[in-house]
Amino acid sequence: MNGGDFLEAKVITLPPFHVVGYKIEADIKEFESGLGKSIYHSLFERKDEIQNKKNENVILMQVYPMNPDFNPQLDMFTHILCYEVSKQGDVPLDMIGHAVGESKYVTYTHQGLESELSRSYDYVYGQWIRETGNEPKDYDFEIWDERYKPESLENEIDLFVALK
Repeated sequence: MNGGDFLEAKVITLPPFHVVGYKIEADIKEFESGLGKSIYHSLFERKDEIQNKKNENVILMQVYPMNPDFNPQLDMFTHILCYEVSKQGDVPLDMIGHAVGESKYVTYTHQGLESELSRSYDYVYGQWIRETGNEPKDYDFEIWDERYKPESLENEIDLFVALK
């Protein structure tokens, strides 16, 4: 694939929102070696316990330490697998509620296997951020909706990288 195949990244502003779900600390390798999938299944099995769910889309939020030497392959960071809620209700046992403030984001749709997601992240955090002069905040998130088919080439995942 060459750069021309990339869909256009665009900047949007999202209002504040709330999520409820599981929070874990892990590096990328650990998360991808099965930890992420098992948390996803637990969340899916318990989704009816979450009050005021806005929709059926699962959100994977990733919060990074603001440390210049941070390397997501080797260093632990926070993963929150969650659903968006219209308002904060009672949070189920073992889960957390998390509030996200209004922010600008660059949004970009990854197409293809989930295992190739790093290519899209490299594009947004590397090339796009460099070329546009934007600066990322300390988190991003993915939305897994009805287009989420991790093992399929038809897979599409919307990425949102928070901008300063």
